[in-house]
Amino acid sequence: MLTVVAGDLLADRVGKAEPRVLALHGWQRSGADFSRILEGTDALAVHLPGFGITPTPPEAWGSVEYADHLAQALAGSGPFVVVGHSFGGRVAVRLAVRHPELVSALVITGAPLVRATPPPRPSWRFRTLKRLHAAHLVPQSVMDRVRRSSGSDDYRAAEGVMRGVFVRVVGEDYREDLAAVRVPAHLVWGELDDSAPLAGARLAAEILPGARLDVVPGEGHLMTGALQDAVRTALLAAIGDVEADGAGSVTPPTTDADPSPQEPA
Repeated sequence: MLTVVAGDLLADRVGKAEPRVLALHGWQRSGADFSRILEGTDALAVHLPGFGITPTPPEAWGSVEYADHLAQALAGSGPFVVVGHSFGGRVAVRLAVRHPELVSALVITGAPLVRATPPPRPSWRFRTLKRLHAAHLVPQSVMDRVRRSSGSDDYRAAEGVMRGVFVRVVGEDYREDLAAVRVPAHLVWGELDDSAPLAGARLAAEILPGARLDVVPGEGHLMTGALQDAVRTALLAAIGDVEADGAGSVTPPTTDADPSPQEPA
């Protein structure tokens, strides 16, 4: 059921009790990605600003602004087990550090949190045009056309404010925030994820205090198939752990699935 969280922030409401799970989707995705994962829980699958049916932010936000916006909308509720995919995982880490009262545990998949290799160097042609543009020898229209043709699919698909959001977010670094997380964290990764490579997930797991990393063989970036099942299993385990520890009033899920996590990769 679609619900207004606060202001113009929308979410799919799952369950009947007070939500204790918060699901944050990936870039160009929506809260609907979590429909199977959240079955039997009490949850909010947020449609982040600029995605799905939620209006775009007023300016080019980074993940910090997204986290702060969420915190303002959720003030007085929670804490939540936060499950984040890709871009949503970035926001989840920021939320856990900046607003720890709202987060009881993290489950993250496919989020580019740490680079394991240096970013690819722009082509010689692009670097030359950029220098000429800085010297006012190449017009802005030419640079815009070159960026559109050479950027990633996500960059080319984004427009206006959301293109600015994309540029900000891909340049962010999360090492300091990862080290500051103080709630249980479970990373679940597709072995073949080419948008957020596994090597980066391994580095993130080393930085996150006490984090667990499960690798799902043969799976990629999107939450389908075995990766979807593994994320659900990790989420149910996190809910059970929070309930056992008494950290927040988490309603036990109604499910026939095995809530035990996978063996560590």
